[in-house]
Amino acid sequence: MIQIIKRIPFWQQVLAGFALGAIVGLIFGPQAAALKPLGDLFIAAIKMLVAPLVFCAIVVSITSLGNSANLRRLSIKTLGMFMLTGTIASLIGLAVGSMIDMGGSMELATTEVRERNVPGFAQVLLDMVPVNPFASLAEGKVLQIIVFAALVGIAINTVGQKADPLKNTIQAGAEVMFQLTRMVLKLTPIGVFGLMAWVIGKYGLETLLPLSKFIGAIYLAAIIHMVFVYGGFVKFLAKLSPLQFFRKAMPAQLIAFTTASSFGTLPATTRCTDAMGVSKQYSAFVLPMGATMNMDGCGGIYPAIAAIFIAQIYGIPLDFTDYVLIAVTATVASVGTAGVPGSAMVMLTVTLGAVGLPLEGIAFIAAIDRVIDMIRTCTNVTGDMMTAVVVGKSEGQLDEIQFNSKEDASQTASA
Repeated sequence: MIQIIKRIPFWQQVLAGFALGAIVGLIFGPQAAALKPLGDLFIAAIKMLVAPLVFCAIVVSITSLGNSANLRRLSIKTLGMFMLTGTIASLIGLAVGSMIDMGGSMELATTEVRERNVPGFAQVLLDMVPVNPFASLAEGKVLQIIVFAALVGIAINTVGQKADPLKNTIQAGAEVMFQLTRMVLKLTPIGVFGLMAWVIGKYGLETLLPLSKFIGAIYLAAIIHMVFVYGGFVKFLAKLSPLQFFRKAMPAQLIAFTTASSFGTLPATTRCTDAMGVSKQYSAFVLPMGATMNMDGCGGIYPAIAAIFIAQIYGIPLDFTDYVLIAVTATVASVGTAGVPGSAMVMLTVTLGAVGLPLEGIAFIAAIDRVIDMIRTCTNVTGDMMTAVVVGKSEGQLDEIQFNSKEDASQTASA
């Protein structure tokens, strides 16, 4: 039996866990929450990997890239792609939100909501620098880990041959973390099964119906963004097959959808980009950065649609200037609030505050935030993989033969 399961492609195993979990949640309802520990165990296992994996991978990536000119060019292209897709995401969110009457006859009960303390730009920069790198590693502060690892990698390149022992040690550590990642990923179908059973069992389809138009608008915008923007970039910029891209991206997309965690999906995202032929040096550089800064779902689509939805249910008209403000703040907030807990809600707070919409509306949509967060995270992770492929192709960091091969994440994970 075990041998038969092993022969099933990894993405099919994950998809089966996803479907079975949804069925169990529908059948057993709230009792399906008993399966949540399976998902919690899976999330705990992948969170265990994140800090050491990001540190080792970033250092190895920078020491492998070596040439500072190459590193600078890659950084500019990567950040430029993040900002471009973030802007497009906010425009798609505005377009979809404006075309759908999400509020209808709904009346929102006023609830006191305390505004979050959103740090200013200078504070965000200060928070990126770890006062104690070991504390940052222990607490899983990924943005600080990325900055520290980048500085260590640059310093190793600067020191040169004398730093080879440290370079080799971190390289060995990265290989160990990659192997541990392969082991943990084998738990994916079980974890996805437990999480889906819990989500469907807890919320049920009836609970979601009153907000179905709002949820549907976000899902529609996210799907449009992934298929046409990401697929289009892969097709026309990288000159590669979008179908092949999405086939190899599916395992990470499913994990992102069920866990609603970009960082938690990072190991699976890495395996998927390996299957796509992206060099480990570049994927180790772009994916942790994307998990922190590339938030098309959380920072582009979601604030735009949520702002329009809240304006509709309060009966507040929006003019052209308001739409421009929503687009700009939604895009900038996706980078400015990086690393802040509950970042999607913080981004929405920034957007609502800029347009002058009531913050009380957040309390209403927060009830179904988990359901929305699933597609937001899936969009974010897909954008990270698209950037890895498109920018990687332009910089000679992608193996086209590997991209077009039938090998998927299951084979790279078990390699």
